[in-house]
Amino acid sequence: MTRCIKHRQRKTKKRSESSSSVPQLPVKVWQPGVDRLEEDEELQCDPSAYNSLHAFHIGWPCLSFDIVRDTSGLVRKEFPHTVYFMAGTQAEKPSWNSIGIFKVSNISGKTREPVPNHETDDFGMDSEDSDSEDDSEDEEGVVGGPNLQLRKVTHEGCINRIRSMPHKPHICASWGDCGHVQIWDMSSHLKALAETETEGVQGDDVAQVPLQKFKHKDEGYAIDWNPHACLLSGDCNNNIYLWEPTSAATWNIDQTPFTGHTGSVEDLQWSPKPDVFASCSVDKSIAIWDTRCRRSPRLTFIAHNADVNVISWNRSAGYTSNLLASGSDDGSISVHDLRSLQEGKDPVVAHFEYHKHPITSIEWNPDNTSSFAVSSSDNQLTIWDLSVERDEEEEAEFIARNQGQVRAPEDLPPQLLFIHQGQKYPKELHWHPKIPGMIVSTAADGFNVLMPSNI
Repeated sequence: MTRCIKHRQRKTKKRSESSSSVPQLPVKVWQPGVDRLEEDEELQCDPSAYNSLHAFHIGWPCLSFDIVRDTSGLVRKEFPHTVYFMAGTQAEKPSWNSIGIFKVSNISGKTREPVPNHETDDFGMDSEDSDSEDDSEDEEGVVGGPNLQLRKVTHEGCINRIRSMPHKPHICASWGDCGHVQIWDMSSHLKALAETETEGVQGDDVAQVPLQKFKHKDEGYAIDWNPHACLLSGDCNNNIYLWEPTSAATWNIDQTPFTGHTGSVEDLQWSPKPDVFASCSVDKSIAIWDTRCRRSPRLTFIAHNADVNVISWNRSAGYTSNLLASGSDDGSISVHDLRSLQEGKDPVVAHFEYHKHPITSIEWNPDNTSSFAVSSSDNQLTIWDLSVERDEEEEAEFIARNQGQVRAPEDLPPQLLFIHQGQKYPKELHWHPKIPGMIVSTAADGFNVLMPSNI
């Protein structure tokens, strides 16, 4: 499967003649949504755009997954990497669904110098010979590709959303399409995965009893944990329920929901403050709530001109963070400063209309307060940085240095750092909390693990 990468994608003609008899065509950067492919053209991925890029699947497509926080180190920069996941399947029959608990080890990649220390080509990359030497050195000692180890727990119906508890990662909550939210203890499976290196499925699907189960009046997608083990679950019937822990394995669910939206609650996000959370809805609005004031939201505002599908609170900015990113069904992305909203001003500090299809996931980079990643139904994953601004003088110098062969696209925002393609119908993405620059995304055709070289 081909992938297209901003500033790295190469567009080449299909030729039947050998390379020795046909002149080499000049490299051209392909711009998604701008350039068109002719019938005799195809896209080729330039692997030098990535420090790491791998793909895998666990059988049935997964609409949602979460990265399990492990104890392998706080800031992990050296390859190979090992990552743990929980994911929920979308199987053909309800009885075929499961929660997959899996470990991907031996994730290889390249460690690059931030600034090239010798002469580079027109694209700022090392020459082919030097690049090959670097690759072999970087991956020395890494044998073969990533190893996948999988354990499965049977689940009633398809899984719309799954989330692992941040501070007790063996505990997870699943939102099923049959209207149930269930909480599970996956500690035995994670322990078994940590103790073995045998690749493949470890036994048959396990029938396991959840710690707790709650029936909503309708199915839903919105769910989120806070650091104090409180859970929020929102449904398509406009209701939001608060789960508060009463012990290590039980929760009290307030039967009086938070109400205020006039349409389905699509996503929920706890703020860095323990009692405040945000919700978004198909009614085009975002609401800010305080669990100590249950009657109505503290703030409500129209955020987009269409359904608001996903939101992400910038938790990396700390306890006082007021930045909330949102993605809409019309493909637009916005960043809102809630302080401006409280002062009666326009809260939008950034707005992008690059994507033309629904936004399916959005998440701030935990290692950079100004950048976030987005996935869309247009089969693209994009990375943005609000701190980047266009510098016309620097661009002119760059064009002169490359004899005009490479130019910054005029119709792409300068804040757009990277474009990843190749997955069909991407549904959800997450930054790894302990491996800087690593993003994992799920789509109809499986998972991708990627680390762009410019992040």
